[in-house]
Amino acid sequence: MKKQLSLSIFMILGLLFVPLAAFAQQRGNEPPDMTVDAKTRTEVIEGVLKNLNDSYVFPEVAKKIETDVRGRLQNKEYDTITSAKAFADKLTADLQSVSRDKHMRVRYSFEPIPARQKRDEPTAEEKEGYRRHLNRINYGFEKIERLPGNIGYIDFRGFTDAEMGAETVAAAMSFVANTDALIFDVRQNGGGSPEMVALISSYLFGDKPVHLNSLYWREGNRTEDFFTKPIVSGKKYGGKDVYVLTSNRTFSAAEEFTNNLKSLKRATIVGETTGGGANPGGMFRLNEHFGIFVPTGRAINPITKTNWEGTGVKPDVEVPKELALKTAYLMALNKSLEKTKEESMKGALKKLIEQTQREIDEMKKK
Repeated sequence: MKKQLSLSIFMILGLLFVPLAAFAQQRGNEPPDMTVDAKTRTEVIEGVLKNLNDSYVFPEVAKKIETDVRGRLQNKEYDTITSAKAFADKLTADLQSVSRDKHMRVRYSFEPIPARQKRDEPTAEEKEGYRRHLNRINYGFEKIERLPGNIGYIDFRGFTDAEMGAETVAAAMSFVANTDALIFDVRQNGGGSPEMVALISSYLFGDKPVHLNSLYWREGNRTEDFFTKPIVSGKKYGGKDVYVLTSNRTFSAAEEFTNNLKSLKRATIVGETTGGGANPGGMFRLNEHFGIFVPTGRAINPITKTNWEGTGVKPDVEVPKELALKTAYLMALNKSLEKTKEESMKGALKKLIEQTQREIDEMKKK
């Protein structure tokens, strides 16, 4: 269990680093820039190439990246870049132009990145800091509601540690257990832990394990399979309609959750095609101010034998992200109207359907 906890902490922080950093930049929280010289540029580039050759899940692609970057070095493409931010952005664009891998990213940090010894077990301080962070973000659960017409709604922003978050997951799923349909909103979800994907998915299936996804890891040449759990702490949501809302910001583990449910025909996906990041990995320190996220594994769906890297997960019902919630809600209400036999309930549902349709029509005009 200790091994699982340590891996979970390090992996989730790595998986969340890229989308959370991007989100911070979108909100205007970018760190101050700094000047980089030729020595720093060389140090960073050599570190990037070494880490990719040592750890990238596709070693043959790492070699192609090295050839491309060394060609750019000969052409002096990096010589005039003095901005740390611009240098990180340029390297990221160059790496992705070859790999087409959206997880692969060079990051600049104004605050010094601490050097650390490689170890399996996080310190007590790291564990406690991680636990405090997860408590503050409520283990990714931003909002849980019972919408009019008895439709459940969960706004979920990140797949955090499954062991630490199990109690919160059970509470969330218990709250919506008696609803007639359930909407998961992952439009602002940047990813996280595959174990949490499996835990939440376990509430949506029956008492037999269901193979959700597999992850192949270059280190050890091993494949890790993820299944639903037959028994969970709360009440399962089996047999009822589920909808998943997506946007172009839905990424990584949130895409896995979406793709798993779509492939297994357990949910209707509503919204936009997702971001297209299927290769998990971790952050590697290059020097005091630069690091690189190296994808060290790749997802393999047991049904399609492929993943969503570079393409994203296409929704069943494609609408702009702003219309996704109302669209899924309308679909759920119409399904409820088809199933209900109570005349009084039919009248109430018809009013909600008419109102929701008007709201959608108004939103389309804007």
